Amino acid sequence: MKTQEIKILIVDDHDLIIQGLKRVIEFDVNINIVGEAKNGEKALAMVGIYEPNIVLLDMKMPVMDGIEVLKKIKSNNSNIKVIILTVENDKKLIEDALNNGADGYLLKESVGKEIIEAIHVVYKGENYIDKSLVSLLFSSIREKETTGKKQDNILDVLTKRELEVLLYISNGFSNQEIGDKLYLSEKTIKNYATKVFRKLEVKDRVHATIVAIKNDVEEYYNKKNVEKQGL
Repeated sequence: MKTQEIKILIVDDHDLIIQGLKRVIEFDVNINIVGEAKNGEKALAMVGIYEPNIVLLDMKMPVMDGIEVLKKIKSNNSNIKVIILTVENDKKLIEDALNNGADGYLLKESVGKEIIEAIHVVYKGENYIDKSLVSLLFSSIREKETTGKKQDNILDVLTKRELEVLLYISNGFSNQEIGDKLYLSEKTIKNYATKVFRKLEVKDRVHATIVAIKNDVEEYYNKKNVEKQGL
């Protein structure tokens, strides 16, 4: 049975990318591609006409680049979600997108199920990070640690379960995937995630991931387990 339709606008200056995304997305009857644009100015015009729920946005385009498009969408249409289409080595672009409110980060080479998952996750109000980009984000943050001040013991505010949820979030797992791992419902995981965001004073999964990485969440989690076991 068809549920509420998700309206998608695809923005990329490469026709092969657009056609590939269309072939993947059209398999999902709940997603409707309302338009496609090959430059930033046309993309903004189509956003105004079709009012999509989600924009799949390439970063490098003629006329107006993706960052400018992202800024304008977020300043004028706060309800529209934006998923960035990127390549693996675009650290600077990912950081710029992060700082300007992107809702998801997806590799152009991602397989079909990941693209569909990203769309549904972002539509529900969560952030999505392609699992392959987590390590890239990790290395980028690590490079800046020599000039940035690390927050001391911020993870101490989390319960064991909240810490566990944060660990999975920082590795790119969606709420549904975390629930499957921990044998809990997606709603329960969402509630835990909300508590984590509040305690860490962050607004979403992406910023929670940054805090987790800066504070070595995996090492911290393992250390806590060892201490609990008295080893």
